[in-house]
Amino acid sequence: MAQTILEEKKKSRLMTEGSIWKSILLFSVPLILGNMLQQLYNTADSIIVGNFVGSNALAAVGSSGSPIFLLIGFSQGIAVGAGVVVSQFLGAKDREGAHTAVHTSLALSAILGAILTVCGIAVSRALLTAMNTPAEVLEDAVLYMRLYFGGVLFSVVYNMAAGILNAAGNSKRSLLYLGAASITNIVLDLVLIAGCKMGVAGAAIATDISQLVSCVLSLRFLMRVEDDYRVTAKEVRVHKKMAVRIIKVGLPTGIQNMVISLSNVLVQVSVNGYGAAAMAGFAAYMKVDGFNILPVLSFSMAATTFVGQNFGAGKIGRVKKGTFVTLGMCIVYTILTGILLLVFQDPIMHLFTGDETVIAYGKICMLYFCPFYWMLGILQGLAGTVRGTGKSVPPMVVLLISLCLFRIVWIQFALPLFAGIEGVLLVYPVSWAVGAVLMVLYAWKGKWMQLPEAIS
Repeated sequence: MAQTILEEKKKSRLMTEGSIWKSILLFSVPLILGNMLQQLYNTADSIIVGNFVGSNALAAVGSSGSPIFLLIGFSQGIAVGAGVVVSQFLGAKDREGAHTAVHTSLALSAILGAILTVCGIAVSRALLTAMNTPAEVLEDAVLYMRLYFGGVLFSVVYNMAAGILNAAGNSKRSLLYLGAASITNIVLDLVLIAGCKMGVAGAAIATDISQLVSCVLSLRFLMRVEDDYRVTAKEVRVHKKMAVRIIKVGLPTGIQNMVISLSNVLVQVSVNGYGAAAMAGFAAYMKVDGFNILPVLSFSMAATTFVGQNFGAGKIGRVKKGTFVTLGMCIVYTILTGILLLVFQDPIMHLFTGDETVIAYGKICMLYFCPFYWMLGILQGLAGTVRGTGKSVPPMVVLLISLCLFRIVWIQFALPLFAGIEGVLLVYPVSWAVGAVLMVLYAWKGKWMQLPEAIS
């Protein structure tokens, strides 16, 4: 048994040989399950808060999501950049390069986590006030955000550690640790919210502790694994040249994340104008939305690692074939899940609250999201494959145009033409369509799928 564990620890999960669709699917499944688990405990917060505290508290927790992602988006982009760099070194079998990249990545995550802790706590009230958060929701939202950022360091470091594990093809470990975090979070939600009556504070504290659990477990494994990505605590520091390389690859994604999050903040501001019930319904569906979007992002992340490893190994043919495989997986998944969500929309929304007004708003959201997720699948699938070669600028530009600039223009000029919240919700499928078209045009015009020179 001990020998089996040791062998499992020593084995690098490189995807430079064998079946392409199996490589991507088998690597994606733990990522999907891991993201599902992460979304599960985020959803558990909302379900327990909505049922044990009330719809205003549900609105407070949900409306905090957009400003939180606005602040942490940059660190997530740097984690993506680190994953690409590490995967390329591992694919090229450059042990020294991988070692330096891993230790620099963790040092960067610790620095970013500390900065986010201070900034997040400091700007929470001002940001939520600027978003026109209703008075009956504001205080709970501020409390939740401040407590969340009190533990954000654990989240940032875990995301970087998970990125390293994924870059090595070891996505099963990420799944295992997210499973532990999910169980911890749900148990603590029940204890702190339902049992101790701590309201939104209990939800935030439960999230912080669960993130600490996943952070500690992932770092513990990285310090024990017998492989090129092993971490030695005393060697965790910023290597200047490597940090520049990581930031160069990750910066476009970080900027992209923050700017897209800004557009989501503007969307949230528009939703806030329809009152607490609309906020609660929108927040509840956004948790359901994650179960569809996160697997798409998982396929995209798997494609990034697959392409990174094969690009590093010089296997361009596998890179191109992997692009089509990724697109097929994204489209099939989103069509199936969109249908299922529409069929079971009533029981799904009743999980969060018994307030029929809130439920009605949630159902409206479903009608504008579920039939169109496949367009997001095309956008993110292509973005992931391009990003894996280190070319993170083109996906950034496309995503910024479609998911940010277009949404801002829509809110300013098209939204006034609608009488209800439907005008806000319509911006999502239309922006996905714009992004999918632009990404396909880039792929074909740049001859991404035909010529090796396009990515060399």
